[in-house]
Amino acid sequence: MALVSLGGGEESSGQLKVRDRSFQLRQNLYLVGFGKAVLGMAAAAEELLGQHLVQGVISVPKGIRAAMEHAGKQEMLLKPHSRIQVFEGAEDNLPDRDALRAALAIRQLAEGLTADDLLLVLISGGGSALLPAPIPPVTLEEKQTLTKLLAARGANIQELNTIRKALSQLKGGGLAQAAYPAQVVSLILSDVVGDPMEVIASGPTVASVHSVQDCLHILNRYGLRAALPRSVKTVLARADSDPHGPHSCGHVLNVIIGSNALALAEAQRQAEALGYRAMVLSTAMQGDVKSVAQFYALLVRVVGAHLTPPGPGTSVEEDEQLYELAAKLQLPDLQLKEALEAVAGAGSPVCLLAGGEPTVQLQGSGKGGRNQELALRVGAELGQWPLGPIDVLFLSGGTDGQDGPTEAAGAWVMPELASQATTEGLDVATFLAHNDSHTFFSRFQGGAHLLHTGLTGTNVMDAHILFLRPQ
Repeated sequence: MALVSLGGGEESSGQLKVRDRSFQLRQNLYLVGFGKAVLGMAAAAEELLGQHLVQGVISVPKGIRAAMEHAGKQEMLLKPHSRIQVFEGAEDNLPDRDALRAALAIRQLAEGLTADDLLLVLISGGGSALLPAPIPPVTLEEKQTLTKLLAARGANIQELNTIRKALSQLKGGGLAQAAYPAQVVSLILSDVVGDPMEVIASGPTVASVHSVQDCLHILNRYGLRAALPRSVKTVLARADSDPHGPHSCGHVLNVIIGSNALALAEAQRQAEALGYRAMVLSTAMQGDVKSVAQFYALLVRVVGAHLTPPGPGTSVEEDEQLYELAAKLQLPDLQLKEALEAVAGAGSPVCLLAGGEPTVQLQGSGKGGRNQELALRVGAELGQWPLGPIDVLFLSGGTDGQDGPTEAAGAWVMPELASQATTEGLDVATFLAHNDSHTFFSRFQGGAHLLHTGLTGTNVMDAHILFLRPQ
């Protein structure tokens, strides 16, 4: 756990150092956590903190302990006599009764703390579904239905979290409030573009800056305000007239300890060790999956022209089109110009890396996830033009090992995908129209293009990897 260390002193006391802050330890340390990466984080924390830890409760995905054991990742598991109680829930990334039980146990622990105590909070992506505690009278089912409707209509993660926070006892600073007057230290693994702490796992230790008006604005935008259950209207009306206003979190230290940028930097090192000219394009890939797929397909054509000997190549228009698409996607950190300059005459195979979280607007009732959908769309786009003497492979995978409600992490494609699928009697366009990418990849070449990693024990958004090799 980088940035975190334990200072000396005799067995009964010590200091926890986080960044440039120190906290006195006197058998006064408690731990809670929620998220896809939290089991491994908790194991490392307990190893580090030893006897100082009094008690802990964590909420982690269903099946993760068995998956880690099966993968031989002993370092990700708690020791047999751990002081940390583990709840598994949120099957298929959806909040459920098991996760609700975990959330209430976490709240109970937090509410019992005093001003002498220190609460260490471990947070990672997936934490939102693993910490559901709707404000009564809203039920878990009502909150879930509303979130699903918003997601299906194209609401982004920030909008979803604004609504979740307004209806939650623990999100939007609620957990920090429950732990008051104890000191709170949150160690956060980011799964959100730009690493905004108030959005990751819906910010349980970050004061919410959103008002009821913001919620109503979002519900109006997606045409859902009229259809709200009475319980949701009750909670929003109550919050609007709350004399205390929003929580403040002055007793909290929030620290980001891992992110997509760190994962891509390591992938870049690995690619370079394998002989690729590797570059990170962006860690903020977001926007509609169709536009992202068009961007990657056009990028292949432009980079391919830079890599191969002078021939038909790409036109100036295509270069301009690529920059226009990039502008439309609003990628604040895009290193496009630098990447094109680096690959010009590289002579060696090229690996371009990007990360983020595109959105899928659901039109059909098929089975898939954004990584498989993106890969399928890129494959379909690549098949539309001749690419010249160059081998191309595109891979999109979720770093948590689970893409949507499927057992695959993602998929990989090559330009021949559409024509090969046709010979197998599979029509790519039909599967895309139904958002049925997982079914497509399961059938195509016997599932050979699916990426299966199992649950990885981490979660820092998605990785998009583009390999190009002159023939």
